[in-house]
Formats: sequence, C-alpha cells, structure tokens
Amino acid sequence: MIYAVWVPLLMPFLAVPAARRLADALSPVRAVRLLAATGAGLALCSLLALALLVVPGATRFSVVSALGELVRPLSDAVPAATVPLAAAALALLVGCAAAVVRAARRHWAELRRAGRLEGRADGELAVLRDGRPDAYALPGRPGTPGRIVVTTGMLRALDPAERDALLAHERAHLVGRHHLFIAAIEAAALCHPALRTLRAPMAYALERCADEAAADAVGDRRIAARAIGRAALAAHAAEGTPRPRPRVALAAAAGPVPRRVAALLGRNAARPRVGRAAAAALLACLVASGAAALDATSDLHSSIEAAQGENAQH
Repeated sequence: MIYAVWVPLLMPFLAVPAARRLADALSPVRAVRLLAATGAGLALCSLLALALLVVPGATRFSVVSALGELVRPLSDAVPAATVPLAAAALALLVGCAAAVVRAARRHWAELRRAGRLEGRADGELAVLRDGRPDAYALPGRPGTPGRIVVTTGMLRALDPAERDALLAHERAHLVGRHHLFIAAIEAAALCHPALRTLRAPMAYALERCADEAAADAVGDRRIAARAIGRAALAAHAAEGTPRPRPRVALAAAAGPVPRRVAALLGRNAARPRVGRAAAAALLACLVASGAAALDATSDLHSSIEAAQGENAQH
C-alpha cells in the first residue's frame, strides 16, 4: 500500500498531456465521452487514495484503534510521518468535499434562475430585445427541456440559413445535456489540481459536437462554419457592455472559433493514429490508477484483518 497509494495521486499529471490531443484527433462525441470518463475516474481514484492515507495515521489514536478492535496501528511507519500525512490527507478530503458541495449548490441555483427565464418564454426559443448579438443554450432543470436564447441583434447579423445553423447548434447543446459534462469535469477539477486542464479540451469537444450537429441539420458544412464565424465576429465587434449570461449557458461563439471553423471545413488534417495513441494512453492511466487504488485497498484490508487477528489471539 505504501507505494500503490501514491499512483492515483500522480497519474492525473501523466494523463493530461494525452487529453489535450483528444479533441482534434478523435471524433467530438468520442472525445467528450473519454474525457468525462477519464476525469471522473481519476478524480474518484485520487479521493480513494487520500482516504487510504488517512486510515493508517488514524489508527495511531487509541479511540480509533478501539473502534476497529485493533491492538496495534496499521502502519509500520513512525508516527512522526504517519500522523501528519493522515492529517494532511484528511484536510484535502474535507476541502474537496466542501468545494464539490458548493459547486453543486451553485449549479443548482443557476439552473433555478435559468428556469425562471424559461418560464417567461413560449416554446423552445426565447428572443431578447437587445441590439448586441448573442445566442446561447440555457439548460433546464431535471425534467425540463431548456431554452435557446437569442438576441434581436444576433438575428439581424445572420441570414436565414445561418440562423437555422446557429439554432441547430444551440439545440444540440440542449439535446445532448452538455452542461452536465461541464459540471462533471468541473467537479473532477475540484478533486485534483491536474484535472483543471481538462476544462478547455472538454469545452472545445462539446462545441465541436454541436458544430457537427448543426452541419448535419442544415445539410451544408460551409453554412454551419459561416454561421459560427459570423456569430463570433458579430459578438466581438459589438459595442457596449454585454448582457450578463448565466454560467450554465453554452454559446456557439465561445471557445477557439477559428479551430472549429477549420474543422468544419475539413482544413484540420485527420490524425487517427494520434487519436488512438492518446485514447490508449488515457485508458492506460485510468486502468493503472484504478488498479493501484484497488491494490492499496486490498493491502489495507489485509492489515486490518491481521491486526484484528492478533487481537483475537490475545
């Protein structure tokens, strides 16, 4: 356990470089699924590793040993190292739990505020009278479909075919419940600092998913690319203070628009080998982290049984 327990804490640092290559090298849907699974899996393994670090140090205290019916501590390390390590691991666990709870409450509150806007709109589309071009997908609460919010300024900036593509892009965000993937990767980032760098690849992959859905909906990749490019240019060229946008909203004009337009137009060279290599590296990191966590858990369980066995012999 003394070595295996550190693997889940170090593995995210090795996984992140491979994750950055996924969004362009794999199909957007596969990239999203793999990034979500990797982020969630590595975060859970790191939390389990922290919990395993707490237990040996805690058994140095008589109250904990008595509760576990142990006659000796589980760790052979000196208390001067074991107890501070357990205290640090416990502090990190508590901090992670508190941060995740705060983020979940904030996300739920934002969905509730978004729901109040949805209640004032008829149907799927909510048109705001605002000269500044803007458009975004506003997710609904569980059991509600959400709304597409677009300003009159954005509608004037695009021709009819481009408007259809833009609305199809935002509709894809709602249908795919993309805000849940963002929330999952945010929670993972709160559990391990290395996982924070997964936010950008995930956001890009989600926008690419919506881009491809828009291209399929209008039947023309050039129209979809033009709609995204013109929407981004119109939003950035507008004067005045932009209207506050809910944090849970997903917008077509967000992220690296030139990369997305190039991908739609087929200017980004396909790299299937890079995608397969990156996916294999991520899966290897996830498997290694999980195996190490299970090995450390098994060692801890064996130590507990041995200590309890000695107690039974006495």
